[in-house]
Amino acid sequence: MSYVIGVDLGTSAVKLLLVNKTGEVVREVTKEYPLIQERTGYSEQNPEDWVKQTIAGLKQLVDEFNGKADEIVGLSFSGQMHGLVLLDEDNQILRNAILWNDTRTTEQCQEIYEKVGKERFINITKNLALEGFTLPKILWVKENEPEIFEKARTFVLPKDYVRYRLTETLHMDYSDAAGTSLLDVANKEWSKEICELLGLNISICPQLVDSHENVGKITQNVADQTGLSADTDVFAGGADNACGAIGSGILSEGKTFASIGTSGVVLSYELTGDKDYGGKVHYFNHGEKDTYYAMGVTLAAGHSLNWFKKTFANELTFDELLKGIGEVPVGSNGLLFTPYIAGERTPHADSKVRGSFIGMDSSHTIKDFARAVLEGITFSLNESITIFRENGKEIDTIYSIGGGAKNKDWLQMQADIFNAKIVRLKSEQGPGMGAAMLAAFGSGWFPSLKDCADTFLEDAETYTPIKENASKYEELFTLYRQVYTQTKQLNDSLMTFRK
Repeated sequence: MSYVIGVDLGTSAVKLLLVNKTGEVVREVTKEYPLIQERTGYSEQNPEDWVKQTIAGLKQLVDEFNGKADEIVGLSFSGQMHGLVLLDEDNQILRNAILWNDTRTTEQCQEIYEKVGKERFINITKNLALEGFTLPKILWVKENEPEIFEKARTFVLPKDYVRYRLTETLHMDYSDAAGTSLLDVANKEWSKEICELLGLNISICPQLVDSHENVGKITQNVADQTGLSADTDVFAGGADNACGAIGSGILSEGKTFASIGTSGVVLSYELTGDKDYGGKVHYFNHGEKDTYYAMGVTLAAGHSLNWFKKTFANELTFDELLKGIGEVPVGSNGLLFTPYIAGERTPHADSKVRGSFIGMDSSHTIKDFARAVLEGITFSLNESITIFRENGKEIDTIYSIGGGAKNKDWLQMQADIFNAKIVRLKSEQGPGMGAAMLAAFGSGWFPSLKDCADTFLEDAETYTPIKENASKYEELFTLYRQVYTQTKQLNDSLMTFRK
């Protein structure tokens, strides 16, 4: 039996999956590392922590494996997007990595629009200039740490640096490059125009490769540290959302997933790179060759539920908190929640907007509030689905993954609010499985990623919309969409009272 490894480099931990030819996860290891937040809005990590914990995880995986090391034929990566890793001429790290959730770059985003032009920038990159993306971070270092920037010869993203340390080869795949704000997404090349307008040398951009491409073998040193064979092939891998799409089988037109983790993502397959969403949703290169995906983001999805539990019901488990929410009627007895507790991304790129409960009275119970939180999160995700549909996409089946796929009442709620069939996968490993599938395809196990998905992935449960509920939610969604515009000025004014 042959095996591959999927390495998912997340924000809080690296997760490693050992997968066989039938798609079975035979071993799983997770290794955590710290977040560095020295100031409000700053979020960094030491890339050496990623490398150390990845190698430790690989060693543990091999140590716990019952077979022979040379049966593990390849590995690939999924990684947190947008993080900036600056390297000098010897590929040595120049500073801590600035992560996707770092928000120090508002001025640099405005600078991008002023020098490139907002419409032209969106036309090239298919996305808005957002604080979380890589280009504003590069400009911030250039302007605030010139002595460091002067030494910079290239930049990579988090998983690319780990892969470099395993192989001593330096690349970036298209799916991750699309999130830098420097890639001409449709033409799959670095934008010389953007670089020149912003005073950047295009040579800082690394070599581009496809996600399934073989970029070398692990070094002998890594083989000695981990117990893997030095003949283990390494494949480029992809951005976490692209790998999540692969690991959920989002590999053909119309296929869509809704992922509810700390943040929430609605991602839909796109066959070409020429659709114009006007920056309303993200539009990135897929991990599958020459294809794309559109993606909307809710910043505080599971985070809203975690906040609510911690603040108002910390003595309850999540199961206890959500028990009985199916008995609460649609609309939570007239209670509406907007999950803007960390700002919002789609369709409102607004860091100042704040959440709200509307319609409260003394008759409402903890169950009403809990259901309202779930409905509000799902309404926010439905904003993205609505944008897709308004741009001509037919969405009748949505794969639900993450925390939102773990509660039957919430799955039915998604079917009713999205007015689409909701499918839960039998085994849901998300980005890590997508990385393993890239290694399996790259190793020649399957003629295509679609064939790999047919073998690796299996549907478990299906939820269909209840007509009466869907009709009521359509009314409620209209009300939900009014909350942002009607509270924006209030939220802006209230910000002056923040400490």
